[in-house]
Amino acid sequence: MSKLKSVCVYCGSQGGNNRNYLNSAVVLGTALAKAKLRLVYGGGAKGIMGAVADAVLAGRGEVIGIIPQFLITKEASAATLARLSQTIITQDMHERKHAMFERADAFVALPGGIGTLEEIIEVMTWAQLGRHKKPILLANIDGFWNRLVGLIDHMHEEGFIHTKSLVRPLVVERAADIVPTLLAVKEPDNPKGDEATIDQL
Repeated sequence: MSKLKSVCVYCGSQGGNNRNYLNSAVVLGTALAKAKLRLVYGGGAKGIMGAVADAVLAGRGEVIGIIPQFLITKEASAATLARLSQTIITQDMHERKHAMFERADAFVALPGGIGTLEEIIEVMTWAQLGRHKKPILLANIDGFWNRLVGLIDHMHEEGFIHTKSLVRPLVVERAADIVPTLLAVKEPDNPKGDEATIDQL
């Protein structure tokens, strides 16, 4: 039985040009609430970020928003943050990423921009270095992440990734498959309890 309790979702603070991106955020947020899985996300109220959080809250689920002080006026407000189950305000992006990592049992990347890409790549890097064994999933809505998946395969073929099983994330094509896929992942053996903490990364 899965011990999954919290899912960190990386995604765009914009809505993107494809309506399916926002729709997928709603589907995911609804599914998280229904499964009683806590959402950990960047705290924003706009774009895909706002859509997934709104859907979890609408389903009476729990939402933890983690946002740097300097981004509050750009991506949220006192009112939108007050709606969340918990708000954590950090001093910078580095502190934010560690706080999100520590509170999540799995990571999902919905469509997004450079920030989304950087965040999901970082947790993939930590996995390759053996610092955690938490599931990582790309929500490949309408093929959004195809080029990234292809690049990872190319790096492996060229001899730069020797632990592909640790680096290559789960990939699903439909938002409705995200939660079932994560719940189906078997918890890895970790007898030494060697997952990283914020001080180790």
